[in-house]
Amino acid sequence: QVQLVESGGGLVQAGGSLRLSCAASGSIASIAVMGWYRQVQGKQRELVATVGRGGSTNYADSVKGRFTISRDNAKGTVYLQMNNLEPDDTAVYYCNARQLILLKVNDYWGQGTQVTVSS
Repeated sequence: QVQLVESGGGLVQAGGSLRLSCAASGSIASIAVMGWYRQVQGKQRELVATVGRGGSTNYADSVKGRFTISRDNAKGTVYLQMNNLEPDDTAVYYCNARQLILLKVNDYWGQGTQVTVSS
């Protein structure tokens, strides 16, 4: 089992920055990939960025060059530095941990943190 607690959301003006943090507890050694997703009410949850245990990263095209994901494996934490925020970045951001145990994949989610970007 893995538990995730997010922090760092809030209200910011367009062009501003925010840093999201997500702390994992439980079986953190078994987490293969950590990432951030976001969801706007009425729309599907979409990938923002992921980072593998070895540091490989993947970003949505819409955030490339503006967002940076990083991870501390020892602490079981993942961060999302968001710069040059745009109103379209407004959403609830969810932390995800993908656990791999004996070829079985388990996905865990945080409770979500609201990010609001005003124009």
